[in-house]
Amino acid sequence: MREIYAGMPWWVKWIAVPVIVIFVFGGLIASVIGFVISLLFKALVLVVLVGGLIFVVRKFLSSSSSRGDW
Repeated sequence: MREIYAGMPWWVKWIAVPVIVIFVFGGLIASVIGFVISLLFKALVLVVLVGGLIFVVRKFLSSSSSRGDW
């Protein structure tokens, strides 16, 4: 197999084969990339929500403890 591939012209190796791979597996590649992007976005939303919750709880606890000092 390697000998057959090595004997091909450069345009077959670097243009034709990748185009065929993208044509055959394009939907799969797009769905995997979409899934990864969706997962990263959800992770980012989770980090923002947890960070916001921690900020609000610390703000609330610090304001309530300062009121108790009076």
